[in-house]
Amino acid sequence: MEENVLCQWSVVRSIFAILQWWGFNVAVIIMNKWIFQKLVFKFPLTVSCVHFICSAIGAYLVIKVLKLKPLIVVEPTDQWRRIFPMSFVFCINIVLGNVSLRYIPVSFMQTVKSFTPATTVILQWLVWRKSFEWRIWTSLIPIVGGILLTSITELSFNTLGFCAALFGCLATSTKTILAESLLHGYKFDSINTVYYMAPYATMILALPSLLFEGAGVVEWLYTFPSVVPSMLLIFLSGVLAFCLNFSIFYVIHSTTAVTFNVAGNLKVAVAVTFSWMIFQNPISAMNALGCGVTLVGCTFYGYVRHILSQHARESPRTPENKMESVPLIHEKEQDQR
Repeated sequence: MEENVLCQWSVVRSIFAILQWWGFNVAVIIMNKWIFQKLVFKFPLTVSCVHFICSAIGAYLVIKVLKLKPLIVVEPTDQWRRIFPMSFVFCINIVLGNVSLRYIPVSFMQTVKSFTPATTVILQWLVWRKSFEWRIWTSLIPIVGGILLTSITELSFNTLGFCAALFGCLATSTKTILAESLLHGYKFDSINTVYYMAPYATMILALPSLLFEGAGVVEWLYTFPSVVPSMLLIFLSGVLAFCLNFSIFYVIHSTTAVTFNVAGNLKVAVAVTFSWMIFQNPISAMNALGCGVTLVGCTFYGYVRHILSQHARESPRTPENKMESVPLIHEKEQDQR
């Protein structure tokens, strides 16, 4: 009886974790699109900088004030040698995501972002010379095919937005790969990652934001009606961006790897549906089919990766060249934003 109660509570906790993760993710994406489109605040660098500031403050409160998570101590020299390079790539990733949101619909942006597994494998193969089993390469086919179909049939296609989303995938993959080498020996979670990376990212982005967007932001403040509510909305998006990172930490510890992967792909479908309902961007039948094929491919990729990881754990005597066929990606802590 007690075991049944614990099992039921575990299921309820997992469902709640996934729902609040979906909620924060969809809220951040929709709110950012609303800021760029409805508030005419077309300054992705500034929005990204606000997000980093809010995340830095939030992580400090969680770790230092509320003490909800223990601080993972990193030596100052290691911070510059290990954390700073990742923060730079992290900064590029968030900025590119916001740039793509400014120019293309949420549905198209989210579908292109699903290309990240393919860019991760290709980068590891080209740069790090790692080999992968045929099942990994096969699982990438529907992802690539779905992206191509979606791009060709996208009614609101914009070259700059598409390139920003695509290079954002490369930035995400680079950050994931760097995390494996630079954070070797540190058991980082999402909150500690934000605690260390957000201040560096703010420092990196502050000057470019002032130089390239400062004058435009000042002009917007003087010309846009209802500035105060709009500014509150922009800062609220930053607060929700931090909450999203906190929710990722919660969902990682409440679900299995397979559940996390499937929920991540369903999250994209939820975001696409809500964005279409709010912004009414046109989506053709072939475009929707391409998005669906991409999500199925991502789910299949996650399943294959999980199976190979399980086999690697069960075969401690696997030769080194065979072990390299398993993609060196954190099974549950990929960037899901």
